[in-house]
Amino acid sequence: MTIEQDGRCAGVDDGRHSFEVVSSQDIYRGRVIALRADEVRMPGDGVARREVVEHYGAVAIAALDDAGRLVLIHQYRHPLARRLWELPAGLLDAPDEDPVDAARRELAEETGLAARRWDLLVDVAASPGFTDEAVRVFLARALSEVPREVAQGDEETDLMVRRVNFADAVGMVLAGEIVNAAAVAGILAAHAVLTGARRTRPADAPWHDRPTRFAARS
Repeated sequence: MTIEQDGRCAGVDDGRHSFEVVSSQDIYRGRVIALRADEVRMPGDGVARREVVEHYGAVAIAALDDAGRLVLIHQYRHPLARRLWELPAGLLDAPDEDPVDAARRELAEETGLAARRWDLLVDVAASPGFTDEAVRVFLARALSEVPREVAQGDEETDLMVRRVNFADAVGMVLAGEIVNAAAVAGILAAHAVLTGARRTRPADAPWHDRPTRFAARS
């Protein structure tokens, strides 16, 4: 990684150590994650064990209506044992699924909305110290209502949908009222775009860190 003259970071192949995986052991495989342990060659020729949680990857949607309101959902998340304010989101549970198509599906399923305009906001590596989980966050605009089918027997039956003034949503992030990583990143990225500080990327831009290993297992 280098800092260019204009202050931007650029990834480079600088010829440093290559972290070779010497061996890999599967430990657990569940419905939405798998756990493996890799033995990785470290600088100085030592070997270290690295546990990796594999994940499908996901998409999230910052859906903004014509009145400047952001669509949020309030959903129970068991690991934190409480309901969180989040962006509509869902898993990429097919290896060849187009992320934009997945985002369209999840927006309709969770909120009963469709969007005519799709742009890419940001890609988020959830916690790269131990998992390959990554989320692609889109900005969806020109919204319209579509039929919504609520899945039975899981947390989505308790899901609540609200439209929040966008400035208030930014305030919720800064106040610690929105803590979901993809939601935080997506809302702040949307703020940068909507204030003119930055531009979006095309919705079909390359996604180098999209997880593939767990989906390939399935």
